Amino acid sequence: MDWFKNWFDSFYYHKLYRHRNTAEAKEFIDALIQFIQPKKNARILDLACGKGRHSIYLNKKGFDVVGVDLSQNSIDEANKHANSTLHFSQMDMRNLHCTEPFDFVMNLFTSFGYFAHKSENIQVLEGVHKILNPKGIVVIDFLNASQVIRNLIPEEVKTVDNITFTINRFVENNTVVKAIKIQDQKEILHFEERVSMFELEDFEEMFAQTKFKLLHHFGSYHLDAFDADHSERLILIAQKED
Repeated sequence: MDWFKNWFDSFYYHKLYRHRNTAEAKEFIDALIQFIQPKKNARILDLACGKGRHSIYLNKKGFDVVGVDLSQNSIDEANKHANSTLHFSQMDMRNLHCTEPFDFVMNLFTSFGYFAHKSENIQVLEGVHKILNPKGIVVIDFLNASQVIRNLIPEEVKTVDNITFTINRFVENNTVVKAIKIQDQKEILHFEERVSMFELEDFEEMFAQTKFKLLHHFGSYHLDAFDADHSERLILIAQKED
């Protein structure tokens, strides 16, 4: 079974990552919007939106936003914030079925490279291409693979609300794996996270294959220049080509 189907929909996933930096996320959105200058009321798809923290903020800035995610639990939570210009739907990013096209697709917080076969990641980009308006823009906020591998912490133990998370990290077939053991009182559970270590050249190849033109790439949420040796992020902005 695909690891993400159980993990992202679990109570423990949200418990482990409950302290995500909302202020940093808002600063990133502000910098991104200032740079790409979307038109008023632009339609934006938040691809792999989770509980909708980016979607909600984008909507507050005046955009027509749709958030989609595989996790029904996350979508149920996000839908508490829905309004006439903010909608959420459960959807697999490999099979996007949207009734109206978008001006922008945003895939944020390392929500790409989850699949065992590169062809499935290509399938995601092909689907994004289909739902974008002509000259539409896709933004992918990814990790810097070389920096992640170089600074990999093999084992980490976290305790959250008396739940113990033991996280082992290793590289396997150019994929960073987190093996997550959870002890909740007497119950022990096991989950995984797997992210392909795509580098800039891999994205350039995938964009060319799916008819996207890479316009810009950055190395931080402040949109600093990308440095493969030091940047924490790899943020890509690409445009749909006909």
